[in-house]
Amino acid sequence: MSETIRRDILTAVPVAFTHEGEVDLAGSREILEFVAASGVSGAFVLGTTGEFAALSREERRQLAALSLDVLDGLTVVVHVGAPSLFEVRQLIADAIELGATDIAVLTPYYLPASDEAVFRFYESVAEASSGLRVFAYLFEARTGIRVSPELLARIADLPTIVGAKLSGESLESVSAYRAAVPADFELFTGADRDLALAAEHGAQGVVSGISSVFPRPFLDLIVALDGGDASRISEAQTAVNDVVDTVIGDPARMKAGLTLQGVNAGYSRMALDEPSEDVLSELRRAVAAYAGDRFA
Repeated sequence: MSETIRRDILTAVPVAFTHEGEVDLAGSREILEFVAASGVSGAFVLGTTGEFAALSREERRQLAALSLDVLDGLTVVVHVGAPSLFEVRQLIADAIELGATDIAVLTPYYLPASDEAVFRFYESVAEASSGLRVFAYLFEARTGIRVSPELLARIADLPTIVGAKLSGESLESVSAYRAAVPADFELFTGADRDLALAAEHGAQGVVSGISSVFPRPFLDLIVALDGGDASRISEAQTAVNDVVDTVIGDPARMKAGLTLQGVNAGYSRMALDEPSEDVLSELRRAVAAYAGDRFA
């Protein structure tokens, strides 16, 4: 019997803020409810799309609790990354207390770190996260820290470390990581448009911020791939490419697109450009084309 091909979609969820920059829990709940009803496999919360770097520990705790509540029944990966191991341990303790089962931990960032320092970091993470499933979160473009396939193989041998999220990596790079880690080690790419090809390169799916706004093209692509209809696969991939090119992974555009669909998605706290009228026009076009059940 052939092995089942996994094409999981974990939606990277934005956080709603007021115009003044306060966390908007009501708006964040609406975003999470939209994701919960979208049909995706699960969610990746408080990551880059969630502007985690601009959140306090208490805000992250509140939002993690809200996410686990609203997304009950889905896979929820709570990101607990921070610049220091001291902060990460606090966030892990919060996640355990809140009942999380899966967490992700970004590599150390801002100051340079050697391979040995990164390994010791994840060794300490593993010790602090007994009972959890832990994903290493690799994002060299944002952290400045390169984790080679060989280093990830060492990290993969640590207890509790079950997988990795690979952001900013090519499919060829995903293949290199796949070749280095155990067969049961889970890999997710952060490249939304690579959903169709990810499995061929050894990934179990994508962590997709774009699917927080436009889930339907991604879900339709999975249906098309499972059905093997080349024409439908091409049509669905074109739709995925369109929404990726329209949103460009920008949390401010994600929130604007959600707002256009009646979700009180609020604003961004970080220094992001609010969408221009031209961008809003493109988002309106995409909403008209891909929102709702058009691709069901």
